[in-house]
Amino acid sequence: MRAALVRLRRGTGLPVAFGGLMAGGTGSVRIGELSGAVTGALRGLAIATGNGLGGKALALSRPCAVTDYPVSRHISHEYDAAVAAEGLLSVLAVPVVVRRRVRGVLYGALRTAQPLGDRTLGEAVAAARDVEQALVVRDEARALLAAVAGAGAAGSVAGGVAGSVAGAGGPAAGSGAGAAVGSAAWEEVREAHGALRALAPRVMDPALREELLAVCGRLASATAPPPVRDVGLTPREVDVLACVATGATNAVTAERLGLRPETVKAYLRSAMRKLGAHTRLEAVVASRRAGLLP
Repeated sequence: MRAALVRLRRGTGLPVAFGGLMAGGTGSVRIGELSGAVTGALRGLAIATGNGLGGKALALSRPCAVTDYPVSRHISHEYDAAVAAEGLLSVLAVPVVVRRRVRGVLYGALRTAQPLGDRTLGEAVAAARDVEQALVVRDEARALLAAVAGAGAAGSVAGGVAGSVAGAGGPAAGSGAGAAVGSAAWEEVREAHGALRALAPRVMDPALREELLAVCGRLASATAPPPVRDVGLTPREVDVLACVATGATNAVTAERLGLRPETVKAYLRSAMRKLGAHTRLEAVVASRRAGLLP
């Protein structure tokens, strides 16, 4: 949100920007970020759907603007005191919508009464799209974490996530139907590990990104013996190997990681050299033995 507000101000030239996300279970947006504000009057405001300019944008799921906020007849005026304290007149509001669900709102404002043109509105919408993309990535990350934790709770994965790998036995535990189920579950874990490694660099929230990487580390070390030596792979080399381990081609790996295919090849060659591997399969096997992949 903070980066989007900075982009909004830079792109539009508006001196003030602020916004917030839906507060869980309340049905209202709480203003949590301010950029360019000279008072704290706007911070913490709970914007109800339909109320004020932001509430109107939330209700209609589209951008709205007013040229002179205090006297506008097109909005209700529940938040006039906070707006007046900050000295705002021309204001626009853009909803943040993810998968047809409103998740927040961004505002940009002037302290003079003048029309806000299409270019200004377009830049504000672009800033809102940034927030939407960040929320999509965050949702995907949390869904993957929940899936991995669920697998651990069911006994498919444990150790680093929700129990002990010894209880699950890893992919080689058991025999007959039980072994088949365990092996299939472990392949799902490996796919989830690859997806988490690919997703982590796109996560803007530092705490969530660290959580993703920590889970990746626990998954990777769940069944592997302690590494005999530190092979010194870089994070990006591990990312590439995690994708390759799921059967992804260089082209698919490049798409997942946002890299060029040539860059993926370079990372793979470097990783293979460090691991003493001559093929992709050997590199994956060596990585698992070193505790870098599950």
